[in-house]
Amino acid sequence: MYGMKIKIIKLRPNAILPKYQTKHSAGMDLHAAIDEPIVLKQRDIYAVPVGIAVGIPEGYEMQVRGRSGLALKHGVAPAAGVGTIDADFRGEIHAILINNGKSDFVINPGDRIAQAIIAKYEKAVWQEVKELNDTERGVKGFGSTGKN
Repeated sequence: MYGMKIKIIKLRPNAILPKYQTKHSAGMDLHAAIDEPIVLKQRDIYAVPVGIAVGIPEGYEMQVRGRSGLALKHGVAPAAGVGTIDADFRGEIHAILINNGKSDFVINPGDRIAQAIIAKYEKAVWQEVKELNDTERGVKGFGSTGKN
């Protein structure tokens, strides 16, 4: 059973509402709401419309993430890693994709191109101080915990 109810509007006649594919899926698939195929050439970036607008509740975001199969088989992934749809955005959602693959990739109308996850977040309030508490790691950075 699912919990949170989120308002959604179909902005295009061919839009497909996001849907969980399995009982325990964390992400809902987003579909390309396009009228004709798009050829995503190598290294191209394209904002693919998904044909929906949503009303995300305050304190939450909708993360637009890649699909592992597209990344593994074709090198296609979100250009920014993960996209954020803020609670106050009411425009059409797009999946901004990049083709890092070895060949052109065709996106067809209705293809599952990304996935969406609804996530809670907290707003931070910075507290400027003169020093931070000590930790075992301290200032050791990149690779400091080893490879194995």
